[in-house]
Amino acid sequence: MSAVEQYARAHLVTDSSEGHRAVPVVLRYDAEADPHTVRIGLPGRHEWTFARQLLEQGLRAPVAAGDVHIWPCGRVQTIVEFHAGDGVTVVQFDASALIRFLRRTYAATATPVTR
Repeated sequence: MSAVEQYARAHLVTDSSEGHRAVPVVLRYDAEADPHTVRIGLPGRHEWTFARQLLEQGLRAPVAAGDVHIWPCGRVQTIVEFHAGDGVTVVQFDASALIRFLRRTYAATATPVTR
């Protein structure tokens, strides 16, 4: 198996009176297409593609590459910020969902042991 698709619930952070609105998110990885990138699909928006290593590093410390910024928020949350020409989208994840996703991506690329 070289493709991983995981559905998660995240919170879209807004400056409106709604505050944080829960939204469904799709986390995708395809080792055959590009083993170094992951994709995050947000509802009603396009899919963001960026380095898997960036996501992993952002769980521990603030990192940024291009239009994607990631940083830990407390002990159990992670913020992913997407910059585009029409504004900024800020999404708050449970870090455990991102960790589970990353583990699945590494398992998908693990070389099976043959005897």
